[in-house]
Parts: sequence; structure tokens; C-alpha cells
Amino acid sequence: MQNRNTQSLGASTSKSKEVPMWSYFLLILPPLFWAGNSVLARGIATLIPPVTMSFWRWFLALAILLPFTWRQTYRDLPLIKQHWKIILALGTFGIASFNTLLYTAAHTTTALNIALTQSVMPVVIVMISFIFYRERITALQFGSIVLCMLGAGYIVIRGDWQRLAHLQFVSGDLLMLLAVVLYALYSVLLRQRPPIHQLSFLTATFSVGVVLLLPVYIWEMQQVPLPQLTQPIVISLTYLALLPSIASYLLWNKGVHQIGANRAGLFINLIPLFASVLAVLFLHEKFQLYHTVGIILITTGLVSFNLLAWRKKTLTNRNNKR
Repeated sequence: MQNRNTQSLGASTSKSKEVPMWSYFLLILPPLFWAGNSVLARGIATLIPPVTMSFWRWFLALAILLPFTWRQTYRDLPLIKQHWKIILALGTFGIASFNTLLYTAAHTTTALNIALTQSVMPVVIVMISFIFYRERITALQFGSIVLCMLGAGYIVIRGDWQRLAHLQFVSGDLLMLLAVVLYALYSVLLRQRPPIHQLSFLTATFSVGVVLLLPVYIWEMQQVPLPQLTQPIVISLTYLALLPSIASYLLWNKGVHQIGANRAGLFINLIPLFASVLAVLFLHEKFQLYHTVGIILITTGLVSFNLLAWRKKTLTNRNNKR
């Protein structure tokens, strides 16, 4: 069992490993589901307190997982215990912290500020990758990051650069900046995840998140009234548990494992794009020119960032055939 898992979950930084094209498509769905998470966070912010929302999101996700994963998790328990420090770090940064901070920020800052802050995550990931692992990027790839950020930002401000002049920064913006740094840490540190089954890894990290959030949840219950269990809250929490939590983290972790944190990080810029598309579909907003401009900039950035890696892969394959 350990050998099979080690082969499937080997180090993401392996230079000799070929990256299948489907790995890039894996990373398209998490931003879509997380865009829905951002929309919900703003939509039900007045109905449910932030820590309560985060705690029940992860508690429900863990409850859904456990019937299917407890046997495999039990078999992987020796490795989980052996690598408890990285499990604790990943559960803290990626599960307990990020969304709790985002939900809290949604009470004090604007959707525009939240989206703009998230668009800088690729740069933060690149910086942390360099600090921790001395992982460098080329000038072309840095320019690609800028293109993606411009595309995401252009969609967020709806093509009107003057909106930036009217931005006001409050405490929620500092919380979002901290959230971005912590999730960037999570993405970079995924290369150190233990060689266990993906579902065991999710179960372990979700458990860490639930345990860490429990005392904060109990404290919040003493500060604010308990929310009523209305249909919108039940539907929202069910969606959060299934798609932005279980499905997104499975796909994101696998995608980062396959192509690395730096390249995967650029896909975060799809969140404002998908949020705009969701608004068009469900809120009956019109598809505007700024959507097209943003799509072109983000797509160009994503393709050009990976162009060098694709060229190296092609040259390597040709040399191996000779």
C-alpha cells in the first residue's frame, strides 16, 4: 500500500516526471467552485457568522468523507502520525484559516477588494516558492503573471480603472491579505505532503481544520445569536461542503502535485472571471467588453507562463527518441 501511494503521490518537484495535459484541466474547476464560494460568502454574510459558516462547512465535508475514507485513513494512520507536523501546518493554513478569514473579511470590506486581493496570490506563491525552495521563474513567466493579474483586475473593476481611485481599505482588507499569504503557504507546502492516499490526506487536513475551529466556534456562539437553520443556509452549507471543499481540494491538491505551485497559482485568477460568468447566468447581468478583455489577458498569461515548460518537455522527448 505504501509503495503504491508513494508512486501516485510522489514529490511534485520531480524534474523528470512528465506532466499530463489533463492536469491543467483539473485546475479549472476549483476556481469555478471557489467563485461560487465567494458569491455565497457575500450573499449570506448577514445570515450566518463567519466562524460558524467555516466550522459547519468543514464539519459537513468531513462527515460526508468519513464513511468512504475511514478504512483507507486508518491504513495510512502510521504515515499520518509520522508526518503530523506538515499535516498540522496544511490543515491550519489551507483549511482552518483561509476561508474563516475570507468570511470575516466579507463583513467589513467590499467584494471588489476581496477579489483584487485574491488576484495577487500567484505573485505571493512565486515569492514563497523562491524563499523556501529557491524556485526561480523566467522573465517571460513573470510577465505572464502580470498579464493574468491585469486580466483578473480588469474584470473586477469592470473595465473602469477610475474605480481604483475610489477604493477604501479597512480591517477586512488586512484579513484578506493574511488569508492570501496563508493559502499561498498551503499551496507551496503541498509538495511536502506525506505519501498517503488523497482521500486520507483530505480527511486528515479537514480533521485538523475542524478541531482548530471548534474552540473559536464555541467562542463566537457566546458573542452572537445562533443563526436560524433556514433553507438558504442549509443549501449554502451543503454546496460549500461538496464543491468548494471536497471536490475543489481534491482537484487542486492533485493539480498542484502534477504541475507545481507556481504554475497552478495562476489559475486563481480565474475566480473573478468565473464569478462574473456566474453573475451573468444567475443574476442576469450582461456579458460586457471587459469580460472579453479579461478572458484574453488571463488566457494569454496562462498559456505563455507554461510555454517554456511545454517547450522543454518537447525538446526532452525529441532528445530521448534520438
